[in-house]
Amino acid sequence: MARNAFDKPHLFLHSNGSKQSFTIPSTGRNTKETDVIPERDRGQQSGKLRGDLATISKGLDQLRSNVPDTPLEMGLGIQLEFESFPDIKLAVEQLARESKGTELLSVKTIAQDGQTRTVATVFVPDGELVVFEKKITEYLERKKDVNEKPRDHRKLIDAIQSIRVAVFESIWSDAQELLPRNKDEPVWWEVWLSTPKKSHKQSFSDFQALSKQHGIFVSNYRIDFPEHAVFQVKATQNQLASDMLLLSRIAEVRLPKETADFFSGQSGWEQAEWSENLLSRLQQPVSSNGPYICILDTGVNVEHPLLSPFANINDQLSVMDYQHPVDNEGHGTNMAGLAMWGDLTDALASNDVIFVGHRLESVKVIDKSGDNKEKSSGYITSNAVAVAEWANPERDRVYSMSLSANIDTDKGRASSWSSTLDTLAVDYLGEGDAPRLFTVSAGNASFDCFNHRQYPYPHFNIQSGINDPAQAWNVVTVGAFTNKAVIRESNDHYPLAKPGGLSPYSTTSHSWDWRNAPLKPDVVFEGGNIGHSQMDYRDDLRGLQLLTTHHDFSVRHYETTCATSAATAQAARFAAQIKSEYPDLWPETIRALMIHSAEWTDEMLTLVDYQKGSMGEMARLVRAVGFGVPNLEKALRSANNSFSLIIEDQLQPFQKNTGDPKTKDMHWHDLPWPKEILQFLGDADVELTVTLSYFIEPNPSSRNILNKYSYASHQLRFDTIRPFESMADFQQRINKQNRSDQGFKSDSTSDKNWTLGVENRHRGSIHKDIWKGSAADLADLSQLAVYPVGGWWKTRKSHQRWDSKARYSLIISLSVPKQDVNIYSDVKAKVEAKISSRAAIAIQV
Repeated sequence: MARNAFDKPHLFLHSNGSKQSFTIPSTGRNTKETDVIPERDRGQQSGKLRGDLATISKGLDQLRSNVPDTPLEMGLGIQLEFESFPDIKLAVEQLARESKGTELLSVKTIAQDGQTRTVATVFVPDGELVVFEKKITEYLERKKDVNEKPRDHRKLIDAIQSIRVAVFESIWSDAQELLPRNKDEPVWWEVWLSTPKKSHKQSFSDFQALSKQHGIFVSNYRIDFPEHAVFQVKATQNQLASDMLLLSRIAEVRLPKETADFFSGQSGWEQAEWSENLLSRLQQPVSSNGPYICILDTGVNVEHPLLSPFANINDQLSVMDYQHPVDNEGHGTNMAGLAMWGDLTDALASNDVIFVGHRLESVKVIDKSGDNKEKSSGYITSNAVAVAEWANPERDRVYSMSLSANIDTDKGRASSWSSTLDTLAVDYLGEGDAPRLFTVSAGNASFDCFNHRQYPYPHFNIQSGINDPAQAWNVVTVGAFTNKAVIRESNDHYPLAKPGGLSPYSTTSHSWDWRNAPLKPDVVFEGGNIGHSQMDYRDDLRGLQLLTTHHDFSVRHYETTCATSAATAQAARFAAQIKSEYPDLWPETIRALMIHSAEWTDEMLTLVDYQKGSMGEMARLVRAVGFGVPNLEKALRSANNSFSLIIEDQLQPFQKNTGDPKTKDMHWHDLPWPKEILQFLGDADVELTVTLSYFIEPNPSSRNILNKYSYASHQLRFDTIRPFESMADFQQRINKQNRSDQGFKSDSTSDKNWTLGVENRHRGSIHKDIWKGSAADLADLSQLAVYPVGGWWKTRKSHQRWDSKARYSLIISLSVPKQDVNIYSDVKAKVEAKISSRAAIAIQV
């Protein structure tokens, strides 16, 4: 309907939250079988563990005798490994005593013969072994405190099957099959060094000194996280394992992630003519202050006729030693064409004027696979961002990175590369003054079309995990779908994926740890298709791919490309188009608008039992195709029957007065709701979409299965008032501080109208959910809460970050899709009245 066109600006109501002191209500939990610790014979159990400690003490004596002449800045210590009994929960947090330097370094769960064991690695400084001996003594003597309550550490000690000195295998935290078989072959390793109390420099210095004695090469290219320093070393496994003192401060050893290998029918002069026609239809803004897309790739040849209007030779940068910033390989120039024009097939086939409001910048980070051996991918990415911002600090950018590792993410676990992206996005080192927006490729399903007769699509894609570093929380992780279904090059082949379906190249997060890992990918863009026949599969059919710029334009102007790399470049273009329209929006808000506007195609819904309608099924869908395909029209504009309200605000999640840090603030948002119109519409179908976006500060390690050692600095949640729930009940349900001493019991039932629900939507650092129901039921849903939950700002007290502020973006959209009704004007008037009221109060103050 014409009057419902998306042609109106979104509504903005910044700093709308009404602050209130907040305490998380206790929800209670069911006791699991692993929480029940069987009581053991105290004499036998204490004797066994004392014997373990005696063996360890002898090893510590030997360690003291091998201390080098050069004094160690971090002192002497030993790593111990505590292993639980089968299927018994180990209270690993009780093993740490950080005030005395005893640190929990890593936690692993080992599954074997149908049973699971928890293995915790702990660093114990010299002289602190007596603490564990004392615990065992108090356990044996059934120690009690002054109030006659048990203080015998029974649940901890009865869960421990053995204590031993940690060996190399203890700190190896990647999959066992990735461990090199030849222990005497020098290879590159990624070392995660424990750095207590911000001792990055001192810990690194000790490690360098000890490594030198064993002929181990230690790279100087280091990445620092709150509790770890990460760098690469070249050594044999036996060299690393030979010195207990050398291992004592290593929290983890991982496999370094190498970037994977990178992935038209007309003559060159014919393509040049097509380019001239396209350039004659190009329209650009008068001002050149638009946002830039910064391509982190193999370089970009910006003198290509279709790229030169958006960049000049000074926009070609590089972090490669002795490497010219030109693109010799082609991948980066491919991505640049898509980032500026989208799929050139559409642009060349049109006769319309094409407006491009953004510009182009390139940083060469790799020339070919195998480059940068001594430098981690995270270090290279961080340097690339620094190079771009040092060269042109005034530019507003979207970073696009279509590079990924050649292996998946080990169930979504954070890596040094993904954590670096999270650090850069939140601007951790700059204290949050300049957050950044990244679009990152989810990585490709590595199916060999030429050597297999049958492609188990889409099951192979569902089982193929998203590649590192796309598990980063703060980035836009981009998967691929496809509408490519026309094949003219072969009469024997048909498109494998149906239009609107998951691209055969895309990966998913179905294999991840659903309890802790974020929902990924976030969105999908066109990634191309594969052709199949009764005899074979083909991934080289140009009609099923995207058209883009060729790096050697002296030969030809175009070539085809595909997969999640191509999808990522298009996602960066989408983000830049939003930035061009709303230049003052935060990166968190741009990300939110992309995901908020996304929709699932009918073909995507066939991946799950959509008719079943369960929230778990819809969570499975998100882990396959994200929230769908972003809609630029809806991301940029509202309509008469569909408005979007955008709020940018901040709160302080935690505080510390006395004792341990606690939650501090939450926000109530009173929404300018079209209540009367909704009541009038009665049973008409409506949709409410809420998206909450914020950036976290990362603290990566293998301990992140624990609340105390959370990866995220903080997390936020949203909730809305439920139909027929009173305002008082809503506020008491959300905030314990609103409850009386007699407690509180809500009369409202849980809201089943949400697509994902509270159990599924709060994963990662962006949360989207869709409420569908009648207008009458939605009429009273005019209040929304944003509140904090745990994070390392609260639990890692030594960092003293409990008073940090957290900003967030909140987008609320209300749509009456089948009605010719003007709710936009009603809400717009209420927003303007609210802003005027605020201004008047500010003048009075």
